[in-house]
Amino acid sequence: MVAIRSFVFHVLFYVWSVVVALVCTPLLLGPASWTLGMFHVWGRGLVVLLAICGVRVEVRGREHIPQGPALVAPKHQCMYDVFAQFTWLPASVFVMKKELNWIPWFGWYAAKVGTIDIDRSGGASALKAMVARAKSLFAKGRQVVIFPEGTRSRPGAPSDYKPGVAALYRELGVPVHPVATNSGVHWQKFLRTPGTIVFEYLEPIPPGLKRGEFMRLLEERIETATTKLLPL
Repeated sequence: MVAIRSFVFHVLFYVWSVVVALVCTPLLLGPASWTLGMFHVWGRGLVVLLAICGVRVEVRGREHIPQGPALVAPKHQCMYDVFAQFTWLPASVFVMKKELNWIPWFGWYAAKVGTIDIDRSGGASALKAMVARAKSLFAKGRQVVIFPEGTRSRPGAPSDYKPGVAALYRELGVPVHPVATNSGVHWQKFLRTPGTIVFEYLEPIPPGLKRGEFMRLLEERIETATTKLLPL
């Protein structure tokens, strides 16, 4: 039954996504806020579709969800981590690899909301460009989302936090909002297994810490909270 429900979910997921993408194409001619609104609607539709598989989505720590300019650092276990931030944050913008811009419609919508493209082979120049772009988005009240590990990791796998988040933390001088999750337990490559996906927004880390202390605290908070969520 899990496999059958997962298959039904995939079919409806692509139907829902294609319909929303096509119907909302004219929004690309309007302000970015229209496209952000589309992402909110699309994301909430996914919550409904996940119920087909017996998967609930729970958001904890709502008092820590930033409403204005902020740096958000979520745990990354599956693609749903991206969709969830579009759903719950009021004006999110992502740091993502530039290759994703070539995906039709997704790339267009991402460009419209101001996604920060990153060339992973660009070294120091790529980091400098990322910081400059983030500063301009902060001035517009946006929440900049960066996955500290850079890529997805399996639930329970050893963490590997990259320096990009530390560079933004140092240069922007703002609190960082960590986010823990157990999404990868229930959103697997094909299967959507029953249970509760939790996104837990944790207490923000204040600005001004030294790099080593910041990275230690960020990893400790996210990994400790994530480990507690895995049994769900």
